[in-house]
Amino acid sequence: MDFDRIKEKLNILADAAKYDVSCSSSGSKRTNTNKGLGDSTGMGICHSYTEDGRCVSLLKILMTNYCIFDCAYCVTRKSNDIKRAAFKIQEVVDLTINFYRRNYIEGLFLSSGIFKSPDYTMERLIAVAKKLREEENFNGYIHLKSIPGASDELMREAGLYADRLSVNIEVPTISGLKLLAPDKKHEDFTKPMLKVKNEIIQYKSEKKLIRSTPKYAPAGQSTQMIIGATGESDKDIMYSATHYYKNYNMKRVYYSGYVPVAEDSRLPAIGTQVPMLRENRLYQTDWLLRFYGFNVQEILNNNHPNLDIDIDPKLGWALRNLHHFPIDINKADKLMLARVPGIGLKSVHKILNARRFRNLNWEHLKKIGIALNRAKYFILCDSNKWVHRDLDADKIKGMIIQNSAGKFRKEYSTQLELFNTKAV
Repeated sequence: MDFDRIKEKLNILADAAKYDVSCSSSGSKRTNTNKGLGDSTGMGICHSYTEDGRCVSLLKILMTNYCIFDCAYCVTRKSNDIKRAAFKIQEVVDLTINFYRRNYIEGLFLSSGIFKSPDYTMERLIAVAKKLREEENFNGYIHLKSIPGASDELMREAGLYADRLSVNIEVPTISGLKLLAPDKKHEDFTKPMLKVKNEIIQYKSEKKLIRSTPKYAPAGQSTQMIIGATGESDKDIMYSATHYYKNYNMKRVYYSGYVPVAEDSRLPAIGTQVPMLRENRLYQTDWLLRFYGFNVQEILNNNHPNLDIDIDPKLGWALRNLHHFPIDINKADKLMLARVPGIGLKSVHKILNARRFRNLNWEHLKKIGIALNRAKYFILCDSNKWVHRDLDADKIKGMIIQNSAGKFRKEYSTQLELFNTKAV
């Protein structure tokens, strides 16, 4: 084996894979049997995260960065003058096993540029997973990127070896896809998604009758959207995400800010960057829709097509709907408690349990752990302290931002003082 060449390939193809953020590894349970290698528990694999929250615990690589398509937003497009490389199937298998034995990784995230055809590419990805499972007895986590346009037969086979499958929708809108990737069709993305969805439903149904039914993509499927490449609004993005959650049973939708990689009149100029905070606001909105009972139209609509960068989306909704507030913390139902800025789901459950025994006041709420610097403007409790009746939305927003900035400065000063003390 030419180790220098393998190292060079790894540098090229790992770097090319960094633009794909949809590598979540939770939700799968694959027990180690027959003295095999690796184990995925119900809580997912062991994670480590980069500073911006991306998972780095998987060996995350492309099979190749050769591609027959020329998508304007993609660094591996065929017209881009970059160094190309391709792994052999056995090379990826060996890298995964060797990295796992050295405790560098807990699983594999494998994607690829499309070379020759979607089916040919998908066959090679499946071959890697199949070898790991059947020849190496590898029970660790495997996430395969499904290739747009791959056949139903290959999508079924992929789910038998992978814990999670994902097809990146890439651009949130059909018009944006036509503009930036005219060689691709929207149905090339949705057809594999629908196949995976139906196979998962069938697996769950058969599992109830036959316990030995082979697992099929136990961690479900996910997708990713590039944001900021075609000027779509946050409303466009989140309405599209809601569509995929509803119609394809997505486990997660990921939002990745476009990184300018080429001069192109259709794209943002080189040097511009989608703010990381915009990604964060989209993820917060996603969380509200999935766990807090919000409807997407409540947060984003024609009157409010974009999220407020200065404040989180729950606070933004509350400020636009002050007629719902203040609510009585000792009487409000679970759904309304969860809509109060500064109160998370864990705190909601604590409040519901605690108020069974007595009426709660500000001190109780503080001990429960709610963020009073935000919540106090929207609630009443067994106390008259911090009751605000004469503040409009703009005043409340300004005070919260000011208090948050002051808190940040105080925490930063404390950390700096501790650092200087230790340095001495």
